Amino acid sequence: MTDGPDAELDSPADDKLAAMGKAPVFTPVDFDRLLEKGLPQAHRAGIRTKEMGHGTITLTMPVSEDFLRPGGTVSGPTMFALADVALYGAVLSMAGHIVLAVTSNMTITFLRRPPAKPLLAYARIVRMGRSLAYGEVTVHSEGEDDPVAHATGTYAIPRG
Repeated sequence: MTDGPDAELDSPADDKLAAMGKAPVFTPVDFDRLLEKGLPQAHRAGIRTKEMGHGTITLTMPVSEDFLRPGGTVSGPTMFALADVALYGAVLSMAGHIVLAVTSNMTITFLRRPPAKPLLAYARIVRMGRSLAYGEVTVHSEGEDDPVAHATGTYAIPRG
């Protein structure tokens, strides 16, 4: 993991974005390492970072038999966990290496029955304050345009 907001960025374009406060503080590799060490259950579930921007993240998650409920559909707790990790990543992409940020509230709406195939979660921060961040997450089945779930949530960001 990088050492913080002053650590090297990936490219000169990122340097310009960072100067404007628009580059992600974490890279996808940083976030995946954080999951491996700090949230091993998410890492073991196969959650990986596909893309990361300033206040945004896209995660992927394979679906195994362990994540299915009767009828062969992906379980609600599986989708909720993916959405929560995605919002955490979006928060850290703006807040930096404040790994103690925690979910203070999250609501998920299941929109349709997801097939037994990998999931994608796209999270974005709607509002970033000093101590709270509010965002939304859309979960899709891989290769499908219509979302299977939509979540909104608030993360508490400890300072000092």
